[in-house]
Amino acid sequence: MPQALSPAGRHWTMVEAQKYVVVTGASSGIGLGTVRVLIQAGYHVCGSVRRPADGERLVTEFGESFTPLLFDVTDQAAVKKAAEKVRELLGGKTLFGLVNNAGVAFHGPLMHQPIAEFARNVEINLTGTLIAFLPLLGADRTLTGPPGRIIMVSSIGGKFAAPFIGAYAASKHGLEGLSESLRRELMLFGIDVIVVGPGAVVTPIWDKAEAQDISAYDNTPYKDALAKFAKIMLDDGRSGHSPEHIGRGIEKALTARRPSVRYAIVANKFQRWTLPLLLPVRWVDWLMASTLGLLYKKPAKKLVQTNGKKE
Repeated sequence: MPQALSPAGRHWTMVEAQKYVVVTGASSGIGLGTVRVLIQAGYHVCGSVRRPADGERLVTEFGESFTPLLFDVTDQAAVKKAAEKVRELLGGKTLFGLVNNAGVAFHGPLMHQPIAEFARNVEINLTGTLIAFLPLLGADRTLTGPPGRIIMVSSIGGKFAAPFIGAYAASKHGLEGLSESLRRELMLFGIDVIVVGPGAVVTPIWDKAEAQDISAYDNTPYKDALAKFAKIMLDDGRSGHSPEHIGRGIEKALTARRPSVRYAIVANKFQRWTLPLLLPVRWVDWLMASTLGLLYKKPAKKLVQTNGKKE
């Protein structure tokens, strides 16, 4: 049976778990992989989907262990309604965990990226569903049971940013800061906040239907560099971790006796994570720019003719 942690004075003791976990963005990718891992481990998962057909598909796959929650994370009224549905399922007990996973990635050069696209990336990835579910995790002290945990699914892009993912990186850097602040605020209720930062995943977020066609930038100076970037991302995706592997990391964050505040789950970890953090930032700038063809080239000097001589 899954287990949770509850504070007893200054010590942590194992208590019987509340088996309900809410996972946002459950229809595909990391969200779906996490749902599979958690249900296999004995949890009941309430997963958010935006389309009824996705909810039906997941109920067919998981049966009574899965409850679909129909909402877009930017629709606060729908999120609140879903939280009330979960409250009914809990029957007066606390929610074991919230996996805040729903997200999108719009990539492109910031100089040319539409402001509306940038804003939507931040709104979806950063606004999230937190406020509506906080009472169920233990902020509502009328509920019985141990306080739950919040798992924030960030990214390798939450710590350092490659070119062309400015909007995505802004949202994930913001999520890292929000998580740190929230973790310290929620100590009052015993609710922990843990960040999971995946690297490349076999089903990359870039393949989602909401990701725009990079041909929109064909008439910019970034055309060739962006094409190289897209190829690198696809290659990384093929060699990345599976969504289920990330899901197992999320389960660990939910259940560890003394969890870290952040877990980096990155394939080829030394090259993709450790080394870039160790190297001087200017070196990393140069390596990225060199790889993508973004290094500045000084214009050739123009010859100026004076008194019949070229200078």
